[in-house]
Amino acid sequence: MVSSEKKTSFNFQCHDAVDLCLSIEKEGMVYYEKAAKFAKNQKVKKIFSRLAEDEREHGKSLRAKAKFLQPALLRKVETNDGLGLFLAQNVKGKVFPFAGEGSASLPEPASDAEAIDVGIESERRSIDILLLLLESEKKMDVRVVFSHLLAEERIHLAALQSLKEELIADGH
Repeated sequence: MVSSEKKTSFNFQCHDAVDLCLSIEKEGMVYYEKAAKFAKNQKVKKIFSRLAEDEREHGKSLRAKAKFLQPALLRKVETNDGLGLFLAQNVKGKVFPFAGEGSASLPEPASDAEAIDVGIESERRSIDILLLLLESEKKMDVRVVFSHLLAEERIHLAALQSLKEELIADGH
């Protein structure tokens, strides 16, 4: 989790915010692809596949924004060397478990319900990190990047919670 010391001491630039969001999206994509592969219920498989595709599309959108912003940003600011450390301490493998190490290290979920629960908790962790970062961020461009991902993560959380309720109602 992001400590209050880290959230206030790290000076995010817009390209840092994009990179952080790309890291979260990549881990989500890896997790949801793996969860879809092992899902037994077709509806669960379909939702996980859609979430993986959403993460892939969000990543493409963020990369396009980064390409658009990069020439202007590179003239104005130096690369923030602390981003890698921040990601290692607060994001990689901490939002989506095991995903920071690649899909080969993701264990097969014991059940569809367990995979959904992991997804719900992962989306909650992502939301918590983004809310903490937004709380201390003053730069409007950085806030916009974080806010965009926050909205997407809330949509994913709602979809997973709804899916869990449906499975419970169906007796799974």
